[in-house]
Amino acid sequence: MNSRRSVVFTVGTLLALFALVMLLPEYHQGNFARIMVLACFACAYNITFGYTGLLSLGHAMFFAAGLYGLGLGVQVWGASAGGGLVLGLLCGLGLSLAVGLLALRTTGVSFMIVTLMFSQAFFLTVLLFGEYTRGDEGFVIARERRQLFGVDLSNDGTRVVCAWLLLSVCVLLCQWCVRSRLGKVLIAIRENEERTRMLGYDVFRAKLHAVCISGTLSALAGAAYALLFGYAGATFASVQYSIFPLLWVLLGGAGTLLGPLVGTTLMFYLIDISSGLTSAYMLIAGVTLVLLTLFVPEGIVGTLRRRVAPWIQ
Repeated sequence: MNSRRSVVFTVGTLLALFALVMLLPEYHQGNFARIMVLACFACAYNITFGYTGLLSLGHAMFFAAGLYGLGLGVQVWGASAGGGLVLGLLCGLGLSLAVGLLALRTTGVSFMIVTLMFSQAFFLTVLLFGEYTRGDEGFVIARERRQLFGVDLSNDGTRVVCAWLLLSVCVLLCQWCVRSRLGKVLIAIRENEERTRMLGYDVFRAKLHAVCISGTLSALAGAAYALLFGYAGATFASVQYSIFPLLWVLLGGAGTLLGPLVGTTLMFYLIDISSGLTSAYMLIAGVTLVLLTLFVPEGIVGTLRRRVAPWIQ
């Protein structure tokens, strides 16, 4: 019963979000298109951090793998948008598999440092091949290259609908994953890895699945970003884009389905509004984040689940 209620709540929230976005002015529709794509990235990160308990600081490389896989495929090698999307996903899957096989030989802080080092190596590689990637400057993907099945994704109205569809697929996919046998094993690993191993589960294999699913979904978000907004740059491979999804998930609620969306929206508008008030907007954002972390340590949706609706996944 609680499980069905949670599914209805998730689907209802996504439909309500669509209705809200359609009613918003054009400026906020553009903001939400960006927020929903980045929230997909946060949902992907939530699989490793929120559900499996793996603190990674290397997810920027997965996002950038999808971003550059699509961007270079479409802009440099002349692939179609669909072909570029598949290439971006394959880049994310291959990279996450390789990183997972090596990084998962470590645990805890060591895992965090190893993923950070891999991500920095990826970032430096992007800069090294600046002839193709254009380094920090990045490159713009031509409008005529951003058509998928005859649909012009550079159009503002189409872009926001596509971003919502992407977010819906990502959230529902995460919900299916969490409710599956694999999802239950991942949560068991987060709660007590040694006990899960003693019960006979292959912990390494389950964590590798989590990293691959998370890395591929991150690459999907990166490829979608390149396709919808027409830009690929090395900034998205830098360490700050490994820290952002961690903050979004912590603010919204780690281990919750809708927490990444809430956290991404809150932080995006916090910076957007405070930057219009003062040049020291990062100070306002930082103080707000510290207060939320101190007084709402489980995140907004996590606190709502504990106090009001324990059936929320």
